[in-house]
Amino acid sequence: MKIGIIGAGKIGSTLAHLFTAAGDDVAIANSRGPDTLRDLEHHLGRHAHAVSTEEAARYGDVTIVAVPFGHYRDLPAQAFAGRTVIDATNYSPQRDGRDEKLEHGSVTSSELMQRHLAGAHVVKAFNAMRWDHLMDHGRSAGANQRYGIPVSGDDPNAKWRVFDLIEQIGYEPVDAGALGEGGRKHEPGTEVYTADLWADNLRARIGVEGT
Repeated sequence: MKIGIIGAGKIGSTLAHLFTAAGDDVAIANSRGPDTLRDLEHHLGRHAHAVSTEEAARYGDVTIVAVPFGHYRDLPAQAFAGRTVIDATNYSPQRDGRDEKLEHGSVTSSELMQRHLAGAHVVKAFNAMRWDHLMDHGRSAGANQRYGIPVSGDDPNAKWRVFDLIEQIGYEPVDAGALGEGGRKHEPGTEVYTADLWADNLRARIGVEGT
């Protein structure tokens, strides 16, 4: 699969490593331009390409957004039209500035991203596990248990595409529900955030049945 990744910090570069190791082609971008990513591109190997943000957005059918949440309005919305967008961000008022709607819980950060990327299908995933654990905790398909990755979204086809990617890198997707209701179940401050739970335990914690 061709995957765009916007953000080359801990989560973005970890996902780039995992997906290129699985044989996917990855186009990765950051805010400073592709020339600042040549070392990472070389380290990731022939399946990785350093590109601009807009090129990453248009690359393939899936784009992962792994930038500080406060910069989501800088994303070129038109470039994401028709694509599945994985929102791996988390709202942090200390870093991003206070947002009264988020503070009062009337909307989730992923819903705000969906409003900005109106032509895309936003799915929340990869936001609830530390980057180093994400790198190390994946297990082969034959393992008796796999760690769960919670997934929230409104478009069923987009969610299934994300499920496939999660399984590809050794984790079990757990459907947490819609983008708003489900997203609240794995935000920072919830009992599953950075808890590293087996998939069955994760389902029990967020109150969903097996997928």
